[in-house]
Amino acid sequence: MGVTRGADPAERPEPVRADRLHLLAALDKDSTDSDVLTAAIQHAAVELHGLGAMAYLRARSKAWDLQLLASVGLPQAFVQLWSNVFEGHPVAPALAVREGRATYLPTAEAPEPMRGRRPVVLTTAAILTAAGMAAVPLPGKEGPVGALCVVTPPDDEPAPAQWAFLEEVARWAAGRLRLSPLSPEGLAPPLLQRPERGQEGEAALAGTWRWDLRTGSLTVSEGAFDAIGVDRKHLDGRIETWSSLIHPQDLPWVTEAGDRAIRTRGVQDCEYRVRRADGTYGWVRTRGQVVTDENGEPVRMDGTTWNTSETHPALESVGRALLHMSDGFLSMSGDWRIGFVNAAAESLLGPSEDIVGRPLWEVPSLRNATGVEDRCRAAVAEGESQSFEAPGPEGDRWFHLRLVPVPDGLTVYVADITEERRREAERKAAERAAAERAALVGELTRALAEAVTAQDVVTAVADSVLPAIGASGLLVADLENERPRIVGAVGHSRAFLDRLLGTRVVTASTAEVLRTREPMFTESAAVFTAEHPKLAHLVAAGGKEAWVILPLIASGRPIGSSAISFDHPRQFSEDERTLLTALSSLVAQALERAGLYDEAITRARELQRALLPRVLPSLPALTAAARYLPAGADTEVGGDWYDILPLSSERVALVVGDVMGHGMSEAATMGRLRTAARTLSELELPPEDILAHLNDIVAELSDERFATCLYGVYDSVTGRFSYASAGHPPPATAHPDGTVTYPGTLPNPPLGIAAPPYDTVETHLPDGGLLALFTDGLVESRARDIEAGMAQLAGLLGPGRPDDLDALCDIVTARLLPSRDRTSDDAALLIARTTRLPSEAVSDCPLPDDSTAAGEARVHVRHQLRAWGLGPDVEMTTELLVSELVGNVVRHAKGPIGLRLLRSRSLICEVSDGSLTTPHIRHTSTADEGGRGLQLIATMADRWGTRYTGTGKCIWTEQFLTETPPRTP
Repeated sequence: MGVTRGADPAERPEPVRADRLHLLAALDKDSTDSDVLTAAIQHAAVELHGLGAMAYLRARSKAWDLQLLASVGLPQAFVQLWSNVFEGHPVAPALAVREGRATYLPTAEAPEPMRGRRPVVLTTAAILTAAGMAAVPLPGKEGPVGALCVVTPPDDEPAPAQWAFLEEVARWAAGRLRLSPLSPEGLAPPLLQRPERGQEGEAALAGTWRWDLRTGSLTVSEGAFDAIGVDRKHLDGRIETWSSLIHPQDLPWVTEAGDRAIRTRGVQDCEYRVRRADGTYGWVRTRGQVVTDENGEPVRMDGTTWNTSETHPALESVGRALLHMSDGFLSMSGDWRIGFVNAAAESLLGPSEDIVGRPLWEVPSLRNATGVEDRCRAAVAEGESQSFEAPGPEGDRWFHLRLVPVPDGLTVYVADITEERRREAERKAAERAAAERAALVGELTRALAEAVTAQDVVTAVADSVLPAIGASGLLVADLENERPRIVGAVGHSRAFLDRLLGTRVVTASTAEVLRTREPMFTESAAVFTAEHPKLAHLVAAGGKEAWVILPLIASGRPIGSSAISFDHPRQFSEDERTLLTALSSLVAQALERAGLYDEAITRARELQRALLPRVLPSLPALTAAARYLPAGADTEVGGDWYDILPLSSERVALVVGDVMGHGMSEAATMGRLRTAARTLSELELPPEDILAHLNDIVAELSDERFATCLYGVYDSVTGRFSYASAGHPPPATAHPDGTVTYPGTLPNPPLGIAAPPYDTVETHLPDGGLLALFTDGLVESRARDIEAGMAQLAGLLGPGRPDDLDALCDIVTARLLPSRDRTSDDAALLIARTTRLPSEAVSDCPLPDDSTAAGEARVHVRHQLRAWGLGPDVEMTTELLVSELVGNVVRHAKGPIGLRLLRSRSLICEVSDGSLTTPHIRHTSTADEGGRGLQLIATMADRWGTRYTGTGKCIWTEQFLTETPPRTP
């Protein structure tokens, strides 16, 4: 659950939300869809204390795509990343539309990139790396038409009142949306008309254009060519060609402005530089309005362009612009000598001293290019630009050159296209190979996705790959201590495998392919025998005529090898070699996952064992034995646990619990609960309060997680056992005469589901009786209900049980869980034998509620300690402790006052009163006359503390009577 920031939403005055809705209702009726959605998300973000907000509409022509139409308060890089969302993606806006309900996700994991979209350059520092998202659908007649989404701090889920407000805003926005074409077909909106004379300059030239968003075609009027100053021959009707004329420094933000206008069905209004026919740059301004179809989908953009160069005289320094432009640029004079080279051209072609003064075809970096001189002369003679690609001097780089004739010579634009050519070549090669291996790779991928163990991987490869390529044998080996170990084989006899392991051929072959990381292809047994005559007997025993050994590399490291064999000699084509190499990567990853799975299970079990008590304490009040039995080998670890916690005054807490589910998170939750129980026990709280605190911990972890728990306290003085249960089976109590009972009523609901209070059950245990605490995995299974299991447990704890508790635990687990490899749940068992403190070791003394109480207490201490045979040192210390405790009660608390002495392995003094005031040690100054009593008690006693009783409180001290004090595990 998230933590709401700021004021509690439930305490926010309802008129505040109503005022926001009134403001929204007052929005102009002529407002566009973008205005409506912007106003909606602005109020939503403020009301929910959000970091920002976004609004989406479904694409009418592509129901699987949500398009961002408005955003507030968010970095541009974050908005670009979330501009389009697949409706099938597991993110908040998509889930809200797909399921038609409010959705909150605690983390805003970025959606997958959309296919066919223009790539977006992201600044990672600007992207929110951790945030929550709250989204509600925009309702429509035929289902949701979009979604409103508020970005919140991590784990800050809205309160119910905030959800209600967000849904109300969504209903208002959906009712105001037009979702229709923005203008009639064929008509340019008034915004796009040429500005009035004087608006952009007296001599501004203007023209119109139309961009078809579906085909990418661009139609430009004759007036636009004059306005822009671009040669008609330089535009071929494609938007990509127009984009190539925009100055490289302006292109990113111009492209973003266009994308934003398309998303919001709005207007693009930009002023930027365009390369003219003479190679220089001029300023133009364009205004374009998006036109939609009957479904509200953008189909084209109509616009106007006019020349604004006269308004930028300070930016017409051509030399400075060319010098710092990102593309390589150089110019040649009429005698073909290069006279100007900018920095980008130097980085591509070499230093200026190697270029300036030479013809372009004599530049060293272009010496391997053919026809450069002919192209230069033809461009000048014909007056038309030319473009071509040329290799670098070593053939490892490629350049794109564009020759543009100018009145005084020739200008050249240079770009490095090495990476583009490499990607294009790889793309074509991948397309040719993909058609042949797609089916096989897809089938193998699906099979490997379900593989859990290494043997599962071997079976998946055998079933998917061997029939497809005509192979008959498979052998998979991993590395164990850097030596190969066969983990699975198909098509080979056991005798052959035993013989193979007795030779060095497996080690040598695996080492070779892992060293080179290249497959080893053997096309016939005859060729292999000729090269390795000593292995002819092994080849004959295997009965295979051709094989390939593949290295298994995962995560950049070798993990083993795989050998695929054939019954007949064969030639491996290049495509087959490529396919088998690709398959080896899939097999390696699956084998690595299988190893990680086994390793994770092993570590989880070790973690679980480490979280359980290593040694049970041996206490005067009880002795105990316990067993923990994990589930079967094919099941993840569970969350069963138990513990024994020594308390004050020879009292002991026993606790057993079960976190529902299996896995590392359940084991970790178990550890947290056990730690919390040990910590809470130090507060001497009653069982019902302990469970209430544990319930809060489970509830904070997850809405879908819950646990059962039983917490009880045994008092060795009274023999009383008090416990509270949250969804857990009751304890079994076994009397010395063999009677076994399950005291208590039905347990309360589990932790994380119900709320306190929890019922408390009390029972008295005789001296030498048994107390058995357990989890449901011990008494319940697929073949046995819990009542039958508890009855069987009672029989095992009854007459004829052994006195040794460890032996009794073994008998119980063996009888109730005879086949652990077939169980699906963990089981925990804790059996304790209780011991009552002898009556002669307990001394009670009521004290008057006046100043004589301390004196009477000292007298009682002297008589009782002498009767117990304790020495004068213990007597002196105890008198002083009791005097301070009783004196504090007389001065600061209220009666009745009681004194109780307990003798066990230590001497325990208890002073009780009727006050709930908790004493605290405080620092005192030299001038203070009091305040040092508790400091004295803490110094003289080995342990001391306070616990609350039904009538007040009890302050106790403990003095060890042996040289080595008892240790608490």
